[in-house]
Amino acid sequence: MPDFTRYTVVAGDTLSALAARFYGDASLYPLIAAVNGIADPGVIDVGQVLVIFIGRSDGFGLRIVDRNENDPRLWYYRFQTSAIGWNPGVNVLLPDDYRTSGRTYPVLYLFHGGGTDQDFRTFDFLGIRDLTAGKPIIIVMPDGGHAGWYSNPVSSFVGPRNWETFHIAQLLPWIEANFRTYAEYDGRAVAGFSMGGFGALKYAAKYYGHFASASSHSGPASLRRDFGLVVHWANLSSAVLDLGGGTVYGAPLWDQARVSADNPVERIDSYRNKRIFLVAGTSPDPANWFDSVNETQVLAGQREFRERLSNAGIPHESHEVPGGHVFRPDMFRLDLDGIVARLRPASIGAAAERAD
Repeated sequence: MPDFTRYTVVAGDTLSALAARFYGDASLYPLIAAVNGIADPGVIDVGQVLVIFIGRSDGFGLRIVDRNENDPRLWYYRFQTSAIGWNPGVNVLLPDDYRTSGRTYPVLYLFHGGGTDQDFRTFDFLGIRDLTAGKPIIIVMPDGGHAGWYSNPVSSFVGPRNWETFHIAQLLPWIEANFRTYAEYDGRAVAGFSMGGFGALKYAAKYYGHFASASSHSGPASLRRDFGLVVHWANLSSAVLDLGGGTVYGAPLWDQARVSADNPVERIDSYRNKRIFLVAGTSPDPANWFDSVNETQVLAGQREFRERLSNAGIPHESHEVPGGHVFRPDMFRLDLDGIVARLRPASIGAAAERAD
């Protein structure tokens, strides 16, 4: 739970002075007012006991080993957790007015793709601050491993790499305990690029009651097609980059039940009553083997997924756009507008309800 202290008002105190004392910024007085249900920030009584929020704390299997909350919007945390054999990082991007509004916000969990250059900082490098400016939503961007595939692997020879446990059982409740968020279905969305797009579709189906919106930007949606190419790639990439020869799905024999549980095209009914947003490229670079194979497989798998959604009468929004396996800022902006429209709006009333 967040760290709080209780402070008894003495003669001469003002909320501005208390904000300067506890937060180093007098302009943050609305936060104290909101937490304590003070309608007129100019009026506080001597002897009144105020609850002062002083920081985020450990919990849910996570111990904070590093943090930076100095940026106006982008706050960074690194955790020690038994789920992962090293200390994963998380960036939390706050709305412009988070420090002063007292409002409660919806949350988007945004997952990076695979590769040695991909981690929790990826979307910051891609301009996420500008892409989300003015949007009333919190964006949570966690590590997912170079090839973690948003899964608890069948085997690992380098210690635990249980990304699914870290994200769903630990990070999600930690965020909701430490930030002003809606801890409910209509308060959460999940999205990602490439491997992260797969993770978004997987989590939305497997944890049906967690996420009201799921978005896949050039993420695979069909694991078994083309002789299980995506499963083979998940096993190979995870073995080389993350698991020291272990695999996500098992090799040479797959854990078939696990593949089916993770496979979007086998979980169609689990997308009912959700907002679904899909993007795939139609013209990967033929001279780039990786780009061509990757996005060709993404496009085919998303088409299969869309057909099954349509046959089941499940609405969805899809975009086939020129280019290959790349993150498209214009598509993300469009997606984010839809996410904000789908989720519960930010509200100061909810903040007061959650203040205790």
